[in-house]
Amino acid sequence: MKILMIAPEPFFEPRGTPFSEYHRIRALLELGHTVDLVTYPFGKDVSLSGLTIFRCLRPPFVHDVRIGPSWAKVPLDLAIALTAIRRVMSTRYDVVHSHEEGSFIGIVLAAMMGVPHLYDMHSSLPQQLSNFAFSKSRALTRAFSWMERLVIRRSKVVIVICPQLEETVRGIDRDVPTVLIENAPGSGDTPLEGSGARVRAALGLSEATPVVLYTGTFEAYQGLDLLFAAARVVAGARPDVRFVLAGGRPDQVEHARAQARGEGLDAQVVLAGQRPAEEIPEFLDAADVLVSPRSSGTNTPLKIYQYLRSGRPIVATRLLTHTQVLDDDVSFLTPATPEGFAGGILAALSDRAKARDIGAQAKRLAETKYSYEAYLSRTREACGYLHADRTPQIAGDVV
Repeated sequence: MKILMIAPEPFFEPRGTPFSEYHRIRALLELGHTVDLVTYPFGKDVSLSGLTIFRCLRPPFVHDVRIGPSWAKVPLDLAIALTAIRRVMSTRYDVVHSHEEGSFIGIVLAAMMGVPHLYDMHSSLPQQLSNFAFSKSRALTRAFSWMERLVIRRSKVVIVICPQLEETVRGIDRDVPTVLIENAPGSGDTPLEGSGARVRAALGLSEATPVVLYTGTFEAYQGLDLLFAAARVVAGARPDVRFVLAGGRPDQVEHARAQARGEGLDAQVVLAGQRPAEEIPEFLDAADVLVSPRSSGTNTPLKIYQYLRSGRPIVATRLLTHTQVLDDDVSFLTPATPEGFAGGILAALSDRAKARDIGAQAKRLAETKYSYEAYLSRTREACGYLHADRTPQIAGDVV
């Protein structure tokens, strides 16, 4: 199939949804399809055979876009809509495949061309407003909820990235085919044993220093406040432990540095800044314990799947955002409190036999349930619905 994909994100940047979009595209290409990607004017070009990138114009005074909802997305999404319209006026497509709020543009263009629409649902649109503390407006939340229901009912198939989103779709329309494809393609990002020595040397850490690693963005919902509070508890019991954080924009890194200083953790916290995706496996190999302190939201963090493949013990909060994938057999799950999270870290560091066993079981889970072969198979399944004999139910779209 010739696919028009609409991705209202900077592509490519090393963060959640762009990572997901990249691996989705790669799988579609491997299955023999071609993709024309309409996306923002920001991000690094990637070269994949069968992929053509079309970037929208940059609106005046808009120089970048942060993660989550923002007012900068309004003119950007208008620009991306115009670029997508130009594409459908010049090229015939078999499918429109859209991500996030680009789905509203997608269902309109799919209807214009008389082709099926695939909605790639990375999160619940109204939930984003609260997760990112963007707005408390009930009217805006109702508008996002209406748009989400409309898009789901107008789609031939919906891809979701976690079980909770699958429940959201079924709560809106049980007849819409839903395919769960976790963000776990897992190709080429498993750490090589010994590769972490370079990272430890670069950060001034000895081979014997216990390293607790966090990777990912520094957005508020990631729970870094909880991590720093727990680090203070850990430092009281184990002052030799170092917390390495790989991620964050420069301004966020400076804020984190000030926060660590305020907690009296200057010596314990090492801020490595945002690292290229290809370096993260080396950081994982350098770690003794991996942490995910997320304290809000329901989507599974993308980092969890890479953590599983590393074979290192994972410490995570016992919340739905993690327990959709993790359990006590493959991780140290803790209360979302400083004392509880610190207890999980100290347990993973002190009981090395248990930590090794949990890490080994985590790796086995990644190699079976979350293998690349499983990812590719589910992508094929989603594509199979696009031309199946099913007409999406549209009654009651406007509610």
